[in-house]
Amino acid sequence: MIQRIYVRKKKQYRQAEERLKLKLEEIIKGKIESAGIYNRYEVEGITEEEFVKATATIFSEPPVDNIYKDAPKGNIIIGVETLPEQFDQRADSAKQCVTVLTGKDDVAVRYAAIYALCGNFKKGDREKIVKFLINPAECKEVDLGISEDFEIKESEEKTSSVIEGFTFMSSGELQTLGENLNLVMNIGDLKFIAEYFKSREHRDPTITELLILDTFWSDHIRHTTFKTNVKNIEIQDGKYTQPIKEAFDAYLDMQEEVYGKNRKHPITFMDMATLPMKALQKEGKLERLEITKEVNAAGIRTDVEVDGKNEKWIMFFKNETHNHLTEIDPFGGAATCLGGCIRDPLSGRAYVYQAMRVSGAGDPHAPFEKTLEGKLPQMKIVTESAKGFSSYGNQIGITAGQAQEYYHDGFIAKRLEAGAVIAATKEKDIIFEKPKEGDLVILLGGRTGRDGMGGATGSSAKRDSKKIKDFSSQVQKGNPLTERKIQCLFRRKEVTKLIKKCNDFGGGGIAVAVGELADGVYINLDMVQKKYEGLSGTELALAESQERMAVVVDRKNAQQFIKYAGEENLEASVIAEITDSHRLVIHMKGEIIADLSKDFINTSGTRYCRNAKIIDAKENGYFKTKNIKDIKKTWIDSMSELNNASQQGMAEHFDSTIGANTVIMPFGGKYQKTPADGSIVKIPLVKGTTDTASYMTHGYDPYLASWSPFHGAAYAILLALTKLTTLGSNWRNAHLTLQEYFKKLTSEQDWGTPAAALLGAFYMEKELGIASLGGKDSMSGTYDDIHVPPTLIAFAVNIGKASEAVTQEIKKEGNALVLFKQTRKQDEMPDLEIFKKHADFIYKEVQKGNIQSMKAVDAGGIAVTLAKMAFGNRIGAKLTDEIKAEEYFTNSYGSIIVETDNENAKRYLQEEETVLLGTAKAGIFEIGTEKITLEELQTSYEKTMNDIFPQYAKDEKKDVPELPENETKYKANIKIHTEKPQVFIPVMPGTNCEVDVARAFEKAGGKTDTFILRNRDAKELKESVKEIANRIRKAQIVMFPGGFSAGDEPDGSGKFIAAVFRNTLIEEAFEELLHKRDGLVLGICNGFQAIIKLGLVPYGEFKPLSENAPTLTFNTIGRHVSKYVTTKIVSVKSPWLSLCKVGELHNIAISHGEGRLVASKEQVLEWAKNGQIATQYTDLEGKATYDPVYNPNGSVYAIEGLTSKDGRVLGKMGHSERCGTNIAKNITGKKYQPIFESGIKYFKG
Repeated sequence: MIQRIYVRKKKQYRQAEERLKLKLEEIIKGKIESAGIYNRYEVEGITEEEFVKATATIFSEPPVDNIYKDAPKGNIIIGVETLPEQFDQRADSAKQCVTVLTGKDDVAVRYAAIYALCGNFKKGDREKIVKFLINPAECKEVDLGISEDFEIKESEEKTSSVIEGFTFMSSGELQTLGENLNLVMNIGDLKFIAEYFKSREHRDPTITELLILDTFWSDHIRHTTFKTNVKNIEIQDGKYTQPIKEAFDAYLDMQEEVYGKNRKHPITFMDMATLPMKALQKEGKLERLEITKEVNAAGIRTDVEVDGKNEKWIMFFKNETHNHLTEIDPFGGAATCLGGCIRDPLSGRAYVYQAMRVSGAGDPHAPFEKTLEGKLPQMKIVTESAKGFSSYGNQIGITAGQAQEYYHDGFIAKRLEAGAVIAATKEKDIIFEKPKEGDLVILLGGRTGRDGMGGATGSSAKRDSKKIKDFSSQVQKGNPLTERKIQCLFRRKEVTKLIKKCNDFGGGGIAVAVGELADGVYINLDMVQKKYEGLSGTELALAESQERMAVVVDRKNAQQFIKYAGEENLEASVIAEITDSHRLVIHMKGEIIADLSKDFINTSGTRYCRNAKIIDAKENGYFKTKNIKDIKKTWIDSMSELNNASQQGMAEHFDSTIGANTVIMPFGGKYQKTPADGSIVKIPLVKGTTDTASYMTHGYDPYLASWSPFHGAAYAILLALTKLTTLGSNWRNAHLTLQEYFKKLTSEQDWGTPAAALLGAFYMEKELGIASLGGKDSMSGTYDDIHVPPTLIAFAVNIGKASEAVTQEIKKEGNALVLFKQTRKQDEMPDLEIFKKHADFIYKEVQKGNIQSMKAVDAGGIAVTLAKMAFGNRIGAKLTDEIKAEEYFTNSYGSIIVETDNENAKRYLQEEETVLLGTAKAGIFEIGTEKITLEELQTSYEKTMNDIFPQYAKDEKKDVPELPENETKYKANIKIHTEKPQVFIPVMPGTNCEVDVARAFEKAGGKTDTFILRNRDAKELKESVKEIANRIRKAQIVMFPGGFSAGDEPDGSGKFIAAVFRNTLIEEAFEELLHKRDGLVLGICNGFQAIIKLGLVPYGEFKPLSENAPTLTFNTIGRHVSKYVTTKIVSVKSPWLSLCKVGELHNIAISHGEGRLVASKEQVLEWAKNGQIATQYTDLEGKATYDPVYNPNGSVYAIEGLTSKDGRVLGKMGHSERCGTNIAKNITGKKYQPIFESGIKYFKG
């Protein structure tokens, strides 16, 4: 029987409805009375009694939700649900929760969002609203009646369909076949295949075989464009092409040096990109390079200082794009962009801990009605992709140190969605071995479905105005919780030492991932774990379902590996065997559906030659000097330009503090307003401390690249290296990885565009003596006759010391601001000798500790960069007249603004091309007779994107009534004293802070015990519950860590944990812990969300979540918020706060989407009377406030932390564990809060 319920937020919690109403009014150009949002759940497989219980604990939250049995009413009713073959995290999490509640495996849950709109609508309004709400590539309008069943249709394809007569088809017939099958290979490839099968295989291919070859030979996988022989490159004579000619000549000379004079090597884009690396290798200058053909990521060997001793580690770094998939499904495409990027170094058994996002779009303010046919509105692409990328990374637990988006009309052709990650592992913990005959291949991780069919080939194709729904099969839906589990599994050395070789499931699915592991492979598709039945052999072989790994192990180790996977709650099964056949053989249901020669696959199809023509850039282009008539107006206006304006509202979606290793926050200073020049994160350790950190920056300017791809690439590298310098890193030890993205190439001039860009990168690498060790190309940035800007993004990475990191906000009034000016030659190329001198000098000053702050001059020039430096601490400058007004607004990549004391400044000004810009002064910039306040500049800076990514929720302008403070210390009467209290840390699907809190407790003197709940079936779940209860009985402290249990679904955080812990065995263990053994409980972030739903706070015991109970719900701003907040100790009654003082202020990291505490006034006053309100959000002066700048989730009475009545259970949103030496160096205030030490001290007496 299918049962159904509708859930809507109570009136006071309908902020999402209000935001939707305003957006729809903008779209239909009319008023709407109300826009109701209902969550509809349909459930099959449980009793009515179980459904009632699930409704109150899983599908709704009584304090904030209303429940309805009848369908909502309105003038327009629209239901939306995920396409049946796509992963729906809300439905999946709901199903897991119901299974926990009922103990039943065969439960089915279907979810739909129902929109009930009331108002006087015009003809055509419904269609506009549907277009806005429904992206046909990922979801559909749902029938509002009761579903008849939840089954997914079986494929109609026969498993072993042979293409009869293929080898004798004419060119026309082959062309028609290719179009019918949506192949991206060309007619030459099809002829090549036909001839091969006719002469070598003596048969016709199957559909599966043809599609496998199409995938293997796609640009996405085999980089066919980058490997094309560019036989002739013609470079037009001109002012700006002379350095291109010189670079091309140098490239040809380097080819001879590397390959030998007697060996003619073809000119390819791939060779241009990799030749500097090969040259440095030949010269013995890349001794740290980790050379392995297995890992699809660049790697370098490095020393990592751990507790004062050096250890040998390998650091991997990788960049990736998901442009096509993000264009058609912004949330899913961006999420799996990061997921795919992570899995490349993860396949090298390295722990991925640091990420950067670089994206590109058209103007998101473009009117809805101007959206091109077959496309989504830019605003929707921009906002949903940010949610997708951040949601995936936040759930996995990867530090996102920087997120930056570039706006250019060319990105209307196709979005840019790029991610870059860094991973690290101990060198001794991994092995790289060639697989041998008889080794087994294990499929690890997610199950296989129809999602992602043709993703690799679709990414290689040109887009046109074809309907977006035609691409729905290519959409990939990620499950970050599974990827998190793989991360944790591969962090165990006993696991990684079993793995001979590993490949992630990127483009091409099982056929490619397993097929690439060895020269011969036999795959048995019958052993593949499926999301649902009815999948054909082709679908199983090529589906790009996410979060899967293909792992090669020795036959004798297979079961041990599968056992380890089970301990991490992961599915794993043997699906293939390594053979010596030199063939890729795929078997299903007693038939061979593919049997291909690996030698033939490795030909990559027909080889082509192309010619390229590079044209000169236009005179008076990008570097043209502006005529400044009114410097104040120009400066204020410049701050609001789309690519200069603040992106803080977007960047705060991304968790920047997970791992407790963030050296600099994305926004620094007392007011957290100065954007950092890059990302610095300490190497992730499970135990011990380190000062070793990885630095990552990027450089790119779409307008400069559009003017001259050669100059654009050169300055991209220069800017990335300049930013490394301003972060305090030695640029000479840097390594690059490049991201290329160009239009679909047809003409010789088209081919000249990437040729020019790659020669620009080559020139810089050669002249600077550094190399790109990795990269990724995407060659399909065309939509009809619109093209993406010629894109080469340079990512620069380095290893350095966290203690040497320099931040970007001006620190002190009276300090000098010195400009290290990057000069340009007549051809507008940078004078690299000047850059080298400046960067080398600056790094020496960093090591001496003489530099207070510095920032690379970025888009907008010196003026915009100065303002950004000023915002963090609200310190501007009195500027000199050393440079002209025009120079403040001229692009000056490579220039650096340095803050130092006046004595050092005198020395700095003796250096070549340095200028005294001015002296730091609070609140204002003075230039000549003009006075420009920082408030004026900041208002302009923040207004542009505020309607797309609001920085703050609406300020209600309410005061928080003053609450009594409680200085009474907890009087302990401990029955059991111990010098090393045991801390039990349960890990649920989605928990991601268990390592961080374990380290904090162990540092405080505790002993930690971590247990991973396993719920792959009801039997495992039952055993896990019993084990959790046993471990609670052995512990003195239970710690609920942060994360996203079950993805914070269904529509609310902590529900999965609450469902697990309401088991009678666990309740009894808690009763004994709290009331017989005087134990302690702590819940942080997601853990707080769980214990308040259980009733442990504020009641100190398990209680049902009643309609009037306090709870934590969505932030009033309606999004995730990651930043630092100031909190005040209000009561020290709890043993958790025994080492704190009332009134003490701490700056604490927060990262949550549901941190808003809701409760009645009467409840709050009762808590205050009892001393249960532990901490409050305050302004910088320590006053509790509703101001969303300081209370970002809108918590009632600004409450951040709450205890049980006896104080032994504490819940708080702030991550007190995320602190340490050289952590968040650009954040002021006291960041250490001794709650872990207090908890351990409690048991020591």
